[in-house]
Amino acid sequence: MQDNQVPVRGGEIKLGQFLKLANLVETGGEAKEVIAQGEVTVNGETDTRRGRRLVAGDQVRVGGMTAAVADAAATGEDDYFDEATADDDFDPEKWRNL
Repeated sequence: MQDNQVPVRGGEIKLGQFLKLANLVETGGEAKEVIAQGEVTVNGETDTRRGRRLVAGDQVRVGGMTAAVADAAATGEDDYFDEATADDDFDPEKWRNL
């Protein structure tokens, strides 16, 4: 299993937002649903809190897909997510195409 490292400014992001950013789900509604149904694990443990704060190094799994939070500053990536300006209607595909 190869982890998808997703850079995030400050190394912190809410679980629901991260699921969309990492393309583990398509929409915020889908993120809310899979979290509520207990289909999401963080570091190997089921978590049903959409607002849970993830930090750099956390591993998130939905179904057979896994992604890890990476600190954008530590990775030197210019392509990152800024939670300070985000909202729950964040669309990662729209953001990637800017």
